[in-house]
Amino acid sequence: MSHKKLDVLAEKGFVVLDSYGDLVDPQEWQSLEYVDWKSSGDTRFAPLASAYGEIECNGFWHFDPPKPDKDGVWIDSQTDKAPTLTWRAQEAGANVGRARIIELQPNSYADALYNSHLDDNNRLNPDGEGWIVRCFMQLTHNPDSYMILREDIKDPSTETRLALPAGAQLLVDSERMWHSVWHAGAEPRYCLITSYESGPELEKWVEANNPTTKTDQVELPEDVVIDSEMEAQNRRNARTAFYGYDPTEVRSEA
Repeated sequence: MSHKKLDVLAEKGFVVLDSYGDLVDPQEWQSLEYVDWKSSGDTRFAPLASAYGEIECNGFWHFDPPKPDKDGVWIDSQTDKAPTLTWRAQEAGANVGRARIIELQPNSYADALYNSHLDDNNRLNPDGEGWIVRCFMQLTHNPDSYMILREDIKDPSTETRLALPAGAQLLVDSERMWHSVWHAGAEPRYCLITSYESGPELEKWVEANNPTTKTDQVELPEDVVIDSEMEAQNRRNARTAFYGYDPTEVRSEA
């Protein structure tokens, strides 16, 4: 038996949803406690929900008892400071695993390609239950920064670039789609990332937010694309030589 998945993600592994409208007061994410947890680049995370309600970012399978990335426990000391962000994460009505704010420092397109990864969302998730996917809700206004998605990390033709103005919402099967963010701003980027279990509740919420894969591809100068791809590939090859294995074959626990 396989996991239950959302039909809307079958074609491309992601959908763009309606902008979430009224923007969140920055004080909500600025007041949170952050953990120095590395993901795709120079990052920190402020968890709103974690495996057992502690301010940490580990995969749920590392605890005793271990569990899949769902049935997260809300952290009162964090949610009290960020009621709107908490409501946004809960609004879908679906089972939530990890919910946290990511802080990403500025980087380059080559950095984003080098750091692109797949998530380890469904470890310990029993067959027959809902597949875990992630929703990215952009908080800061970074229209010149881009979510970089690829079906195949080694094939640039499979790449989609999505601009990230404040309010942008993306639902991604992040265990299928290679992903990272190219953040070209001068200040840190902030985004709410929530792990949801696929099922009727999530499907209803997604449909109410007009999911689409019809997006305008952000075009880049050809020399930037070629040079950045080459730099990222060379850095990945050097990393593989150093570690003795290809780290891109290991799913991210972030």
